[in-house]
Amino acid sequence: MRLPDKIITGTEKLVFYRRVRKLGVYPWQVQLIHPGQIQNNSFAAMNASAISLFAIFFACLTACSVGHEKQQTRSEAGVRAGNPVITGWYADPEGVIFDDTYWIFPTYSARYEKQVFLDAFSSKDLVNWQKHERIIDTSRVRWAHKAMWAPSVVKKGRLYFLFFSANDIQTPDRQMWDPAVNTVGEVGGIGVGVASRPEGPYEDYLQKPLIGEVYNGAQPIDQFVYLDEDGQYYMLYGGWGHCNIVKLAPDFRSLLPFEDGTLAKEITPEGYVEGPILFKRGDWYYLMWSEGNWGNHTYRVAYGRSNSLMGPFQKIATVLEADTTVATGAGHHSVINIPDTDDWYMVYHRRPIPNQDRDHRVTCIDRMYFDQEGNILPVRMTIEGVARRLLREEQ
Repeated sequence: MRLPDKIITGTEKLVFYRRVRKLGVYPWQVQLIHPGQIQNNSFAAMNASAISLFAIFFACLTACSVGHEKQQTRSEAGVRAGNPVITGWYADPEGVIFDDTYWIFPTYSARYEKQVFLDAFSSKDLVNWQKHERIIDTSRVRWAHKAMWAPSVVKKGRLYFLFFSANDIQTPDRQMWDPAVNTVGEVGGIGVGVASRPEGPYEDYLQKPLIGEVYNGAQPIDQFVYLDEDGQYYMLYGGWGHCNIVKLAPDFRSLLPFEDGTLAKEITPEGYVEGPILFKRGDWYYLMWSEGNWGNHTYRVAYGRSNSLMGPFQKIATVLEADTTVATGAGHHSVINIPDTDDWYMVYHRRPIPNQDRDHRVTCIDRMYFDQEGNILPVRMTIEGVARRLLREEQ
């Protein structure tokens, strides 16, 4: 028997979250799926705990159906996305706008050996998200075999370029170095995929890493590509507490040296651990990054700003951190600015409460605001998420 399909909207998801929480179950422990995708043999494979969670879900869905019909008649401005905005364990989200569509490119949050692909999600309104599976994987990137992380996607001309890191390369001086697994000069680092559409499929653009060695002590991970006002593309990246900036060649096939001949400049601010992003607002360049330990509740986001792209960036404040009433371990984010407005959103991951696994991380969106002096105000994590917002008015 095939159950009738039902689309789970943002408002319906939020109502469900609230009802299921009253039953003593945390919403992120329940995976929202389309009922029509459930087959008879799926139930045979479930354990009793999983079946009970699905029962709770469908009971709550039925209980709120009458109320939801009324909600659908309200002004669409009242519809909210709910957090997390996408289903499943995903982290390190890159939020970006292409034409009239919002996109999220996250890391699949699992053990390194299972991180062999990347998914993407698209939405017209920040509320309803469509999943695009396996937009790139290790079958198309032959040098990568694990730990595909932190995608950063840009459009140049008619093509889309996806920058990613893979293989979690180590050096002998690092605690994670394992002679049984690691070798000096092992292949890994930051690679590039290319596609004709944002949802891919992406092919390996270089057949090798763009950056495959350690400069200035920065592990080649957590890349973020930034287009400056003069048309030059830069890339910020770096783990192990070091942040580098490099200049990309116009074809993205190599790095351009700076005037002194170096390929990578270190711009590490105080407290930096990983996950840099950069944007400009007014006359200021804002550098944001993650601090603490990605594997626990100490993860958080801080920022600094400078009048120069190259810094120096002095730390100003922490703007996203654990809230024991909502979630912990919030970090590795990106920001979305609605074109021609001063409206900003933070796209980030966080850990549900209780957090039952190192890789249980979910992707969320909340608003980001500035004060009159241009300082970023603390971002408030929410369960209800952001309001529905179209990039192009419906006809």
